[in-house]
Amino acid sequence: MQAVKTNEIVGVKDGGVTTPLGFKAGGIHCGLRKTRLDLGYVLSDVPAVTAGVYTTNQFQAPPLKVTQESIAVEKKIQAVLVNSAVANACTGTQGLADAYEMQQVFAEELGVANHHVAVTSTGLIGVHLPMEKIKSGVKNILAEKHEGAVNFEEAILTTDTTVKHHAVQFEIDGKLISIGGAAKGSGMIHPNMATMLGFITTDANIAHDNLQAALRKVTDETFNMITVDGDTSTNDMVLTLANGKADNEPLNENHPDWDVFLQGLKTVCASLAKKIARDGEGATKLIEVHVKGATSGTAARAVGKAVISSNLVKTAIYGTDPNWGRIVCAIGYSGEKVEPEKVSVSLGEIPVVINGLPCPFSEEEASNYLKQENVHIYVELNQGEHEATAWGCDLSYDYVKINASYRT
Repeated sequence: MQAVKTNEIVGVKDGGVTTPLGFKAGGIHCGLRKTRLDLGYVLSDVPAVTAGVYTTNQFQAPPLKVTQESIAVEKKIQAVLVNSAVANACTGTQGLADAYEMQQVFAEELGVANHHVAVTSTGLIGVHLPMEKIKSGVKNILAEKHEGAVNFEEAILTTDTTVKHHAVQFEIDGKLISIGGAAKGSGMIHPNMATMLGFITTDANIAHDNLQAALRKVTDETFNMITVDGDTSTNDMVLTLANGKADNEPLNENHPDWDVFLQGLKTVCASLAKKIARDGEGATKLIEVHVKGATSGTAARAVGKAVISSNLVKTAIYGTDPNWGRIVCAIGYSGEKVEPEKVSVSLGEIPVVINGLPCPFSEEEASNYLKQENVHIYVELNQGEHEATAWGCDLSYDYVKINASYRT
């Protein structure tokens, strides 16, 4: 346990979902994939207050329905079971029955109530779960040799090239609070809630309504501010489990350190969101769009998402072409009212548009800047005091290659 000053939020080296007190995780290969781990779990010592946000896609996968129904019983979950390779989406009544069975067999293995187990799946749409393999995996997954946060992080991946985790710690009421997370996502990423799955754990003491409000606010500022390809998946979900093991005074908006908790949660979620964006299928660069001077937070987020979602902007950056016209075009169709004569745009520290008009800049210098792995686009609207950041990636030839052969 490291020393943490009051209100100071510090990152935890190699931290993740098992950093908070009372959580463990693991993963196993049960045969859904050829060789990679494909079934993972997160488990709390006690039922944990749980909040969730889910995909807005109308073809919502059966596991999400089962999980939402389960959380509604007591607002608590003790374990999460996740499989990769098969999404169990667009699978009808059989898919729903499989999701319930997946929940039941893990609940029995743990000796907990069915509704204390959340389930989710990610992978190929329209394929039924091979339940015998799932059940066999569940029977062995709790063995000590399969335990570890990294095993869980690997088990939930699909086309991802790397695991994604982050954790922070801070002090509240003289107690050390930890928040840790893991996520997967590489393609079909365009949240209003991405195939994106996020799992956040914390040992903070907090009631469900307060945790749900915190998660919704932070999700709007992080996970809902990333895009890879403009597609919203059937299986997107972020769950946050709080088991209260830190024994702090209950957190709510009236607690003097409420903002510290919110910032800690946002730090974890923002880190995971950026890692998803950078790991976009075929991506070579992380693009960050910083919008300032908006009339509202909603307007700032809309402008940022418009720019980061533009395929023309994404391909220009892949090709290191400082084509600022594509950026202002995206700002203009964002749906938010802007005053073109007040808009300024910079590529890193290189101004390319000032007050709605092009300004002289070195094409060579700008092109060289766009060769960096992390590209920043700054948009100043000069209409208000609100700001937002959006994250995405470039669009490369490899994205087409990966998705042209996804089923083969």
